[in-house]
Amino acid sequence: MIQAVCNFIARWMGAVVLLSGIVAVLVPEVFLPLDMWMINPLLGVIMFGMGLTLKPQDFRVVFQHPKDVLIGCLAQFTAMPLIAWLLVKLFALPDELALGVILVGCCPGGTASNVITFLARGDLALSVGMTAMSTLVAPVLTPLLVWLMAGTMVDVDTVGMLLSILYVVVAPIAVGFLVQHFFPRFTQRIVTYLPAFSTLVIAFAVALVVSHTADRLLTGGMLVVLVVMLHNVIGLAAGYTIGRVLDLPSAKRRAISIEVGMQNSGLASSLATLHFAAYPMATIPGAIFSVWHNISGALVARIYSRSDTNQ
Repeated sequence: MIQAVCNFIARWMGAVVLLSGIVAVLVPEVFLPLDMWMINPLLGVIMFGMGLTLKPQDFRVVFQHPKDVLIGCLAQFTAMPLIAWLLVKLFALPDELALGVILVGCCPGGTASNVITFLARGDLALSVGMTAMSTLVAPVLTPLLVWLMAGTMVDVDTVGMLLSILYVVVAPIAVGFLVQHFFPRFTQRIVTYLPAFSTLVIAFAVALVVSHTADRLLTGGMLVVLVVMLHNVIGLAAGYTIGRVLDLPSAKRRAISIEVGMQNSGLASSLATLHFAAYPMATIPGAIFSVWHNISGALVARIYSRSDTNQ
């Protein structure tokens, strides 16, 4: 019974996250007593769960197919930041919102991408390898890219951002990986519940961010929502197109598409809260992206899984 409930929650992750976002907008006072500093521990819990699912063989794809992982990571840290920069210029977003969009674009792949890739019948090993590698290089690339693209808008503390990503993302993953390695029986007992647990934690984190930005979200208008949706959709399309141009198998195209399009937007909101407190609206794009990319990811997974896998 418990397993059936967990499977249901994991399967309908997009709907669960959307519902949490709607509740946070309609009744933000439910979450307002909780401080935004909780975002970091929540993100750390999600990363710890990701570490519990990683095994040494998951990194074999990096050495067995380094070209595929390199292509994916290059696409991740070039396409999404560039798309973000072009969109904020095209729509002339205010600096605060532009910063938030750029933060999302410069973050590594999202933790939900592996689940979506599995549902889409993509190359799961490549997806896991890309998520792991993009997360590991994020402490250097994310602050650097934000500085390059937003440094003229705001002051960017690259060293502080690097340390934040190490503490909030890399360290919990490393601890989870060690727990999985040294306590395999314990890990095996809980790992089947992790997708549902991660979904609920993500939903709670989204609700927390959205509730604290609900008033600004409503006054920000639909323009930033449109920009965030375009950012995600163009990223998904760009990832698939790159795989197609390079004549990669369909399963690899799907994995790269999902990895590129789905960002760790929770990290973007966390970095905005920690390092850009003077620009409160910078948290809004990350909050919107957190809701939207789970919905679009579920839709894309359904489309991909129904298409011809041999194309």
